[in-house]
Amino acid sequence: MKQRMVSGIQPSGNLHIGNYLGAIRQWVDLQEEYDLFLFVADLHAITTPQDPDDLRRRTIEIAKLYLAAGIDPAKTTIFVQSQVPEHAQLGWVLNTIARMGDLEKMTQFKNKTESQGERAGVGLFDYPVLMAGDILMYDAEKVPVGDDQVQHVELTRTLARRFNKRFGSLRRGDSEASELFIVPQPLTKKEGARIMALDNPARKMSKSASSEYNYIALMDTPEQARKKIMKAVTDSGSEIVYSDEKPALKNLINIYALLGNTMTEEVAAQFAGKGYAEFKQSLADVVCDFLVDFQTKYNSFSDETVLDILSAGAKRAQPIAQAKLAEVYRIVGLR
Repeated sequence: MKQRMVSGIQPSGNLHIGNYLGAIRQWVDLQEEYDLFLFVADLHAITTPQDPDDLRRRTIEIAKLYLAAGIDPAKTTIFVQSQVPEHAQLGWVLNTIARMGDLEKMTQFKNKTESQGERAGVGLFDYPVLMAGDILMYDAEKVPVGDDQVQHVELTRTLARRFNKRFGSLRRGDSEASELFIVPQPLTKKEGARIMALDNPARKMSKSASSEYNYIALMDTPEQARKKIMKAVTDSGSEIVYSDEKPALKNLINIYALLGNTMTEEVAAQFAGKGYAEFKQSLADVVCDFLVDFQTKYNSFSDETVLDILSAGAKRAQPIAQAKLAEVYRIVGLR
């Protein structure tokens, strides 16, 4: 039996090459090794205001992006989070053992609400608990995440241990005794885990950024992508070196190496003695070639095909979710 892995992306904002390099491409390889459950996180998306029609459209788009990247529905269970309502039900049970102090530590909430103050919604504060339910529902041993989400996986581990300690152990089958929730491990990728913003290398590339020059969207035209790269922030000096002392250039070299399937050292050596302009032109060529190929695959999937895949995925996921929720309800006394 393969170990199980769970992950998902919200259908909000514009998915960009940082999402692809930091998460989606990693999943393509991991689906060969793990029993991967990959969902479109629409319940998480509504923690901030969404236009209903845009949300429905983007839900299909996210699934198409998964498929275009190489996620295989024959190997990976792809579904929409809200179509398996047990996610929300388990999230509520976990809320009863989560503590305010657990959630007040979450830096993602602080970062996302620094300009909202008291207008920030309770769902945005609480969504790490729902994320814990997403993971624990499927007995996931590993959770592939970027560096900024490791804290949420740590909360999941805390809630799993707290639940197991409070409600004791559960006997499954005739002889196997085990606790109800597996305590999962975060799985991070060193390179590409944090692709930084083109306009500010101190901040992560963000699909909700106010400036389009922050990111290169997966659905940008080659002309749009080239313009963004040529306008990308660079460091002082002109030497092409891969160094922490030049964070903007280091980020661009990471993008070049990852999309060009080469090593960062080789990229730096290739442009030794050359200037930023020549490097950016070559980087733009690499990015544009990637986008053309990716978008060709994306456009090969019809909405009808995607909806059929999502429906089949939900039918595969729901019996597992129903069985887990039934165990949880029985243990806490709800049935």
